[in-house]
Amino acid sequence: MGELNPKESKPRRKFDSDFKSDAVKLVEVGNRSIKQVANELGISEATLNNWVYGSRRAKKTSTGEGSDILEEIDRLRKENEQLRMEKEILKRFSAFVRPDKERE
Repeated sequence: MGELNPKESKPRRKFDSDFKSDAVKLVEVGNRSIKQVANELGISEATLNNWVYGSRRAKKTSTGEGSDILEEIDRLRKENEQLRMEKEILKRFSAFVRPDKERE
């Protein structure tokens, strides 16, 4: 008795929003990796990674950057496809119009 079953997990710790935001700032502002900051704070790397990812996502949606970027990507994909088609047409046309060297 009193022994922990290896399959049982530790009780979850709760962190307040100030702690989370400070941890995220240490990663974003400092020159340290998520792993370094997580080790310093005594939290798991995965937990800190989730906080950083969530913070970046929240910033994108609050500033509207996410939708602007997606719209730009869609526009560039359409433009790229158009340019590919034009290139293919010009290739075919130049092969048709260009005289063969054998005729000269």
